[in-house]
Amino acid sequence: MSGNQIKQEVEDRERRKIKSTAAMRDLMLKYYMEAKAAEGTDKKIAWITSGGPVEPLICFDVIPVYPENHGAMCGAAHMNVELCEVAEGMGFSRDLCSYARGDIGSAVTKGGPIGGLPKPDFLVCCNNICNTVLKWYEELSRFFDVPLYIYDTPFVRGSLPSHTRDFAVRQMEEYIGFLERMTGREFDEQRFLEVAARSFAAISLWGQILSCNSAKPAPMTCFDAFILMAPIVTLRGTQEVVDFYDGLLREMRERVEQGIGILPSEKRRVLWDNIPIWYEMRNLGRLFMELETCLVADTYTNAWTFEGVDPERPMESMAEAYAEVYLNINLERMADRMVGLAERFQVDGMVMHSNRSCKPYSLGQYDLAREFTKRTGLPVLIIEADHTDSRWYNRAEVEGRIRDFVENLL
Repeated sequence: MSGNQIKQEVEDRERRKIKSTAAMRDLMLKYYMEAKAAEGTDKKIAWITSGGPVEPLICFDVIPVYPENHGAMCGAAHMNVELCEVAEGMGFSRDLCSYARGDIGSAVTKGGPIGGLPKPDFLVCCNNICNTVLKWYEELSRFFDVPLYIYDTPFVRGSLPSHTRDFAVRQMEEYIGFLERMTGREFDEQRFLEVAARSFAAISLWGQILSCNSAKPAPMTCFDAFILMAPIVTLRGTQEVVDFYDGLLREMRERVEQGIGILPSEKRRVLWDNIPIWYEMRNLGRLFMELETCLVADTYTNAWTFEGVDPERPMESMAEAYAEVYLNINLERMADRMVGLAERFQVDGMVMHSNRSCKPYSLGQYDLAREFTKRTGLPVLIIEADHTDSRWYNRAEVEGRIRDFVENLL
């Protein structure tokens, strides 16, 4: 390869790089530094599940900390296995969620890429993503000797029933009462409205960002979205997140207008289902790039778009949205969402991660795969792994199956 060719390749790679990624890293670094610095001060810290309502915490000036996000960081840094082994040495089964095992191991050892998470003043557990979180957070409550609030969301079959809607609103009201007791502050309705407005704005921006991938070529892949979703999970309700996603949306739209694809060549488009395989992101990204295949949409990052929120009734709307997250609805509605994504992003097939750690996300995948193919005529590949425990992963087998699947999409 000549010097000019090398220079052109470097320039092309730089042109395709998503510039906002640096701003996202700065934002998350600032967030973790502030959270770590708050430990032992008058500033309250709450550990909360990824599906839990963060907006009330922001309203009460509480720093939200997400063990699952930390678990993803530990997985990506190839550090979660050793933390899982600590928990397993304490008697926790290897069949439990690797986020839970790694988090318990980190709580005991202060291990992980940032030296563990800051000690919580209290815990908030919402069971809309799974029931493992209930026992996981009960264990954390005993370990740290801090209060735990369980935000209960009944499973939704079909459309949201009125009694479930009413119950969800009462849960939100009880949650706010709990925060009043934990912080010693009264609920400020005006501040809540401001936080909710920023949260809804960020959610809207995130949805528009993901929608940019309907363009051909796609301006980013799911691997990028998996990283760029961190602020929408952890800091919904803050102005910093609105500002960040506003800038990211502008960048995505500019890429679409200029025809800048994230891949040098895009020949196939694929839908991804389930949590990423965090420790394998780089290798899988390279593999799909080599195969000229772009993962243009996924069920995971779309879970934070919260369709149907109504700014005119923020508390009720928020309660409804948290009750109807992706993992708290039945298979028929899941299939509807998958098919909708496939049609909107014009995919050629779907890859489903059968995730040993996440039973609610993985049970029913074979039924969903059959329904997806029946309704779209598109093929589905199911690969087996674990989102952060690499001991369950066979790279050669998975990569071989992906190659065969993609090559047969033509």
